[in-house]
Amino acid sequence: MSAGTYTPRPGAAPLWRMIAAQTAFETKMLLRNGEQLLLTVIIPSLLLVLFSAVDIVDTGAGKSVDFLAPGILALAVMSTAFTGQAIATGFERRYGVLKRLGASPLPRWALMTSKTLSVIVTEVLQVVLLTVIALLLGWSPHGNPFAVVLLLVLGTAAFSGLGLLMAGTLKAEATLAAANLVFLLLLVGGGVIVPMDKFPGGVRSVLELLPVSALSDGLRDVLQHGASMPWGDLGIVAVWAVLGLGAAARYFRWE
Repeated sequence: MSAGTYTPRPGAAPLWRMIAAQTAFETKMLLRNGEQLLLTVIIPSLLLVLFSAVDIVDTGAGKSVDFLAPGILALAVMSTAFTGQAIATGFERRYGVLKRLGASPLPRWALMTSKTLSVIVTEVLQVVLLTVIALLLGWSPHGNPFAVVLLLVLGTAAFSGLGLLMAGTLKAEATLAAANLVFLLLLVGGGVIVPMDKFPGGVRSVLELLPVSALSDGLRDVLQHGASMPWGDLGIVAVWAVLGLGAAARYFRWE
């Protein structure tokens, strides 16, 4: 046995390993939270089944599920990347968790990266579940898969930035109330369940600029109408992603 075999080697783990460990921890915490599961999994699934099975809203020609499924996918992205992340991060900030993590060997940008990766993991599970449910309800998706992935990634970036901005600037209780209120308002007015042509022209022009509206419309253009690449909707979501992430990076407070 050579000398120095048991010599300790103190130091931080490789960065990629720290990010992977933090991502796994964030994902487990998210999936173990009953309230978050209600928001991110159960509500979108129930809405998809209910509005597909019962003729509550006139979704136009064709099967209701063909209109609803893309919108519910957009809602799932918003519920996880925006609402769920804003509430969880807001209370972590209030209880000093972020302050302590910020003093660890894990860089602050890597912590935010881990949170984003945990959101992506959760969204993958959501998309798989909602896709299975929609297919069982008779959904017939078609279009460019790359465009769908690009829309979902940009939508995740946009809503993550907005969620972190809210969590990093408001008090936890205000974040809880505001995030849930925004979720409900965008559920109704974001083109998720109610078609945008049901709104007056002036109101519709404003609503179409919202990130969830652009994401829903873009996914619907691809999956329902077979568009190759919805550049207009992609551009709107990309602008929100840049603005949201930029503002979060600038104004996020760790304490």
